[in-house]
Amino acid sequence: MRIVSGLLAAFLIASSLSLFSGVALAADDEGKIVSIDRQELTITLDNGNSYKLPGEFDVEALQEGMEVLLAYDTVDGEKLVTDMEIE
Repeated sequence: MRIVSGLLAAFLIASSLSLFSGVALAADDEGKIVSIDRQELTITLDNGNSYKLPGEFDVEALQEGMEVLLAYDTVDGEKLVTDMEIE
């Protein structure tokens, strides 16, 4: 019975780890916007990091040189902006 319980526990742990492999990782960043690609909905900060903006975001409100504080999730290697504050 202990062997079955141990195998079941190992299976559940392995299954849960595989489910989280594509999960977003939340983080934040700040800096000055150095470029905006309005077609691709991306911005690049002065630290070299690039971020994808959500489709409903008003890109026209952004300008190069603006200081921003943003929160983002990393999904499949792409940094997706979830919140942005213009400073």
